[in-house]
Amino acid sequence: MSKYPQAYIDYLIYFHSQRDYFECHEVLEEYWKEHPNDPLATAYVGCIQVAVSLYHQRRGNLAGAVKMLQSALKNFIESDLIKLGIEPDDFRAQLTARLAQLTAPDFQYEDLNIPLADAELEEICVKQSIEKALMWQCYSDFSNTYLINKHTLRDRSVVIAERELSRQTKQAAKRVKE
Repeated sequence: MSKYPQAYIDYLIYFHSQRDYFECHEVLEEYWKEHPNDPLATAYVGCIQVAVSLYHQRRGNLAGAVKMLQSALKNFIESDLIKLGIEPDDFRAQLTARLAQLTAPDFQYEDLNIPLADAELEEICVKQSIEKALMWQCYSDFSNTYLINKHTLRDRSVVIAERELSRQTKQAAKRVKE
């Protein structure tokens, strides 16, 4: 049994073994929303923002990438990163360096690895990656257009239906108050 939530481990596997930054966002956001009082909630948001920044970087949306990375850096507190098994100084240095690279005219995307300080956490992630026939710290597959453009290619019917239901519920509640 790990001291980390499975959603966080899944995030790390998507991040390092599939480079599926969209799924990183999805899995950790769902956990974060289901656990609003988690003391590491702000750090989870920062992790989500790092994944979103990398998703934007890989697609060439550098303005979005910069915005997300700046926000992520603001959300990371050293003690929270330590609790997530991350080496805080190395991670912050990597993110700060990447932020500077993003404003250079010759920026070229490179994968980034989160420096894990907890060897047990990394062992769990590597083991689960192997069980899924994945390679830990693989490279992005730029030939996989679905992976690169997932937000535009995935089935959004469930999300759209949920938003419509939420909109209708709010309207009904507003009518009751009137």
